[in-house]
Amino acid sequence: MPGPVEGRTERRRLPLETESGAVARSREFTRLALQAWGWLPARDADGRAAADDVLLMTSELVTNACQHAVGPYALELTRCGPLLRVSVLDRDDRMPVLGAPYARARPGGHGLRVVDRLAAAWGSEPVPGGGKRVWLETLRPPAEPTTGRRHRGQLGPLPVRRPRSRPR
Repeated sequence: MPGPVEGRTERRRLPLETESGAVARSREFTRLALQAWGWLPARDADGRAAADDVLLMTSELVTNACQHAVGPYALELTRCGPLLRVSVLDRDDRMPVLGAPYARARPGGHGLRVVDRLAAAWGSEPVPGGGKRVWLETLRPPAEPTTGRRHRGQLGPLPVRRPRSRPR
């Protein structure tokens, strides 16, 4: 089976309003899309971490729609090259707000904080006819050319150059 075409935009949509188990269904739907799009199985540790982050962030967005809105009615995944956009649609017009941090020991209240820390970008927008779309974007990391070992001719990280302080 041929792999995904790198420059082409691909979309997948999962309706969520008719059945229970929206979080688990969304996570499995996303995992299958990541497999089809070559994110899984991961090529390296960075790729595996990126795929795990996508699954976690998807779960958080769907959970937020279940807890703070009327409930999600669709999950949309859009991929173009290394960019992945995850969108959750619900019928509540109230936009999400990134609130003050909750106590770390308290369960709950961390969903958007997780998304804010892991996603390259996220936001929300009204949907025609009412409701909203809460979305996140992330990038697939490039594959490591090796398993961490240096080969002849391969440069390591470049040294950081700091500006010299000027005498006063």
